[in-house]
Amino acid sequence: MKHAPLAAFLSALLLHGAHAARADAEAKEELHVLLQGASAQELAQLVEDTGGTLTHSLHIIDAVGARMSRAQLERALESELVARHIDDLGEDDPPEEDDEPCRVRGHLELDFRGDQIAWPLYNKREQAARWKSLTISWPESLGRVTHLALGDQVVDQQLYRDQSGSSLEISFPTASAPLIEGREDLVIGFSAPQARSLLQALRQRDFELDASFVGDCSTDLVPGYDNNHEDFYYSTVSGAADLHLQGIRGQGVTVAVVDSGLWEHPALMHNTQGKPRVLARYDAITDTAGQEALDESGHGTHMTSIVAHSGPTLKNGQATGSFKGVAPDANIVAVKILDREGKAHLLDIVRGIQWVVDHREKYNIRVLNLSFAQLPRWHYWEDPVNQATMRAWAAGITVVAAAGNDGPELMTVGSPGNLPYVITVGAVTDSWTPDTRDDDYIPDFSSRGPTPAGHVKPDIVALGGHMTGLVHPDSDLAESAPEDILAGGEYASTGSSQAAALVSGFAALLLQLEPDLSPDDIKCKLITSAEPAINRDGLLAYSPFEQGYGYVTATRAVILGERGCGNTDLDIAADLAGERHFYGPAIIDEDDNPSLPGLAEMVASEPSAQGMSDTRRWGVKDHIERMDIGGQESAQAAQSAFDWEEMYLSEKAAIDNLLRQPGKPAAGPANTLPGEGQ
Repeated sequence: MKHAPLAAFLSALLLHGAHAARADAEAKEELHVLLQGASAQELAQLVEDTGGTLTHSLHIIDAVGARMSRAQLERALESELVARHIDDLGEDDPPEEDDEPCRVRGHLELDFRGDQIAWPLYNKREQAARWKSLTISWPESLGRVTHLALGDQVVDQQLYRDQSGSSLEISFPTASAPLIEGREDLVIGFSAPQARSLLQALRQRDFELDASFVGDCSTDLVPGYDNNHEDFYYSTVSGAADLHLQGIRGQGVTVAVVDSGLWEHPALMHNTQGKPRVLARYDAITDTAGQEALDESGHGTHMTSIVAHSGPTLKNGQATGSFKGVAPDANIVAVKILDREGKAHLLDIVRGIQWVVDHREKYNIRVLNLSFAQLPRWHYWEDPVNQATMRAWAAGITVVAAAGNDGPELMTVGSPGNLPYVITVGAVTDSWTPDTRDDDYIPDFSSRGPTPAGHVKPDIVALGGHMTGLVHPDSDLAESAPEDILAGGEYASTGSSQAAALVSGFAALLLQLEPDLSPDDIKCKLITSAEPAINRDGLLAYSPFEQGYGYVTATRAVILGERGCGNTDLDIAADLAGERHFYGPAIIDEDDNPSLPGLAEMVASEPSAQGMSDTRRWGVKDHIERMDIGGQESAQAAQSAFDWEEMYLSEKAAIDNLLRQPGKPAAGPANTLPGEGQ
């Protein structure tokens, strides 16, 4: 017992030493911080005076980024110059959990090989995937399946000897099932002697393939486009191609793409006349301008390709007069903020936007594409990225932001898309059928509103499914997703990022036609010309939190878009000055879910179909013209807040007026979201 006091003393001494060591380590730990106050210049001097290292001068938000120890930060915070600080910017985001035991992806395209077809399959896991089942459907003219192999693993013909018609289902015995490691090609041969000639005329959509694997994963063959190399399709589907034929191609308008940089491909470096059009490059990560903004990720190149690819659209090898990009003659400014993995530092994002605003007059930057989304951490007006983005909008730059890819849950719109001012875009897919919109739908991944401040987002939805464009073959996208590289070397990718890039192209087209349009005017033209998804009973097929004002196209924005309605209930100057901040119309309903006043009576209770729909139509024209009005079929629900017939007649009158007076812009009716007065 006499040793107990000594033991206690030694324990206390050790504990004190541990606390002291920890405190000393914390004091010396290097932090990456943001300091915000009245003057970036004064804050930079403060960092120097306290012994820290300045990393970012961010006058656009009266802030600096710095590397400091905890002790240096505490000394800096004693100064009245610091109004706000963020001290965790040096911490890495936790790795995303990926607990899928099995992940196999099929290539977007079939490979036609004489009397065989081949479908490349990619196992995205290190562990081999074991085949479980295979379903095949093919044209009857090809006869029977006579050969089936996965790489060099030939499937026993006994497993598919009992074929009926032109379809086949195979279940593989576990012990002898083929394995896939890395890439393996599924090769299928047919019996018909005329198959060799017929295969040349067949289309990918004539086949159906579905492969499932042990571990509960599967992949199926997409229908594909008929000719995805000559025609990227979205310029045609979105109406941009019609404007190209009229000489409206974004001439004289500069689009800044703040992303992962740019691959200097001829179709991006030059416009349709072969003239250079990349006006500037800036790397916000290294704070260097004038050099190549090397795109290691591929994402920025893909966005720029959607905006401005100058390659001609072809049909049977002949130029159609339209182009693959939405605004193929727009000028480009490339700003790099994303690294090879597609990650960005908050301070670099702000610095990239700042560079765009500082150089807007020199390069006539009228559009800023922000195809990224971050989980909101602060009120929209406190977010440093949002503050810089608001400055860009206030400076006359139309900002288009991606909603994000975190749907289908509500309140998943990311920053800066949660800003009420900017044009926030969700995605629509055309289901690989460019000739009809009846199967166009909003995919689950597209982020939904409302924002934490109650604003309705996205503002609009646009094509964002399997969008074809350019990426460098050595980029991360190309190397990590070879299944999305097409036979011609192009890359097809899906997301709200692509939808935002499409809309940035629309903005360039509008600004060529009407250079005096303000960012608010551009937003007004897009939301007033957007087409909501309407069910046959007159109810909205999607909530405004899913579709915003609806599906936007370039031609409707030009013909029916209005001025004067964008952000009329907001005041960006007061917001930036901190005098007033704005909340949207969203409420919490009796079930504790986000809603809008009267929303339950305006939106269908059943989810809209993914793919072809017998009831959903996009826009009042398609909705009204499919109805049997003469047979007394009502075009709207009895208590509908929308007079679809009146909107239809108003749009028709505007178009008729335009036809009578060529060259005079037509005005269309403003759509109104429930609970919102824009």
